[in-house]
Amino acid sequence: MDLDGAKVLVRAGLLAPIRPDRLLGMALAVARWGLTPATGYAAGAARHPDRVALIDDEGSLTYREIDERTDRLAGELRRRGVDVGTPVGLLARNGRGFVEASVAISKAGGDLLYLNTGSAGGQLAEVLDREQSTVVVHDEEFTDLLAEASAGRVRVTTEELGRLAETSELKAPPKSGHTTRLVILTSGTTGAPRGAARSGASIDDVIAMLSRIPMHTGEATVIACPVFHAWGLGHLTLSMLLGSTVVLTKKFEPERVLKLVEEHEATALIVVPVLLDMLVKAAGPDASSLKVIASSGSALPGDLATRTLETFGPVLYNLYGSTEVAYAAVAQPEDLAKNPKTAGKPPLGVTLRVVDDKGEDCPPGTAGRLFVGSGLAFGGYTDGSDKDRLDGLIATGDLGVLGEDGLLTVLGRDDDMVVIGGENVYPNQVEDVLLSHPGVDDVAITATEDPSYGVKLVAHVVGSASEDDLKALVRDKLARFAVPREFRFLDELPRNATGKVLKKDLAKETA
Repeated sequence: MDLDGAKVLVRAGLLAPIRPDRLLGMALAVARWGLTPATGYAAGAARHPDRVALIDDEGSLTYREIDERTDRLAGELRRRGVDVGTPVGLLARNGRGFVEASVAISKAGGDLLYLNTGSAGGQLAEVLDREQSTVVVHDEEFTDLLAEASAGRVRVTTEELGRLAETSELKAPPKSGHTTRLVILTSGTTGAPRGAARSGASIDDVIAMLSRIPMHTGEATVIACPVFHAWGLGHLTLSMLLGSTVVLTKKFEPERVLKLVEEHEATALIVVPVLLDMLVKAAGPDASSLKVIASSGSALPGDLATRTLETFGPVLYNLYGSTEVAYAAVAQPEDLAKNPKTAGKPPLGVTLRVVDDKGEDCPPGTAGRLFVGSGLAFGGYTDGSDKDRLDGLIATGDLGVLGEDGLLTVLGRDDDMVVIGGENVYPNQVEDVLLSHPGVDDVAITATEDPSYGVKLVAHVVGSASEDDLKALVRDKLARFAVPREFRFLDELPRNATGKVLKKDLAKETA
């Protein structure tokens, strides 16, 4: 850790005097559990045992309570077949069931497969088979959904674990010596979800995030997005390491989320853009305690960035990244005020390159493929495949351009760009223009074959704007060749549990 990293930790309150006995307890927690989901709560129980770690729909739990409860649950899971290296699927909504199951599985020595609550039953069965999961932990509400997927597997509900956490007399298993493997599923917006394997976070990864997003120890964070996905899980882990109080609720309701911010004087709110849009529209409860609204998970429309800054003040931080590369760049409030469409700059310790087809760095202002390197980058897909790599960096799958000021603008997927009339057209730029119209609530652009032009853009629009007005807007803001040749007006766009538009479903409807 260099001087810059130390400054970040001091600013976040992580480098502060600690009583020797508590420091020893933290060291013993790391020695016992390694860099796993279990470590944060075990170390937190040693450092601040009575601090509230989690508030959910059922109440609150301290760091000591979570550590002691998951010790017992780890013993119970061992008794049910979770041993060292056992792949365990976890299907749960935001709440203590998710948190305690993750920690207990880790303490039992198992590996974690985070399942998407928006998946269909057949898709879950396919993923569990592929990842060879022999045990599934799930909320009771998913019992019927898992009927096909659970055949031949041990099943335990989070509700059952909650009862056992109170009554079991078992102790935590002995040290396994195994570092829990975390498998996070990709969004599956353009194809079937794939498993991306990661190890736990290191101090360098924490420094990287905190270098661009100024969160602080001992404060309250409301995580409104799903914690089974990389963005929500990353902030759950970060809050755990910061000794923060995490506030979770199973069902997203904009007014309730803002009320939780007010009630707990939360300083951070973690969202994805589709949820952020609803929060901006629902603004009412006092959210003045917020210092950070952190958004990621899909592209942030420029208009939404501007409306968020106007509604909540200079607190919006937009992270660009992916399940595979973790974080690549973060736009801070001043960056978004300057350019609402920017993805910002790389965090401390993260390498970002924009390269041409020959793998050479593009000059400022020239578009190219994005490659990123960080400590949290994945080690490859669990099916043995991988993303393109260049000099140790991983392709994000996007095209982008760096400005003279060092700010990144993401143009869209490198396989989404279409050529119309000899000109490159980036669908997300067309989406941003259409979203700027007051009569457009939501929009997605897909491309399909056209007998006359080879390729045409199709605009899927939610809103009251007329087709003629939208065509004129794109023509004025971009170019004639970027105007969608077909408009479909819908009541809503299909989205997955993290808010990403399922463009493959839209493409099927227009094929």
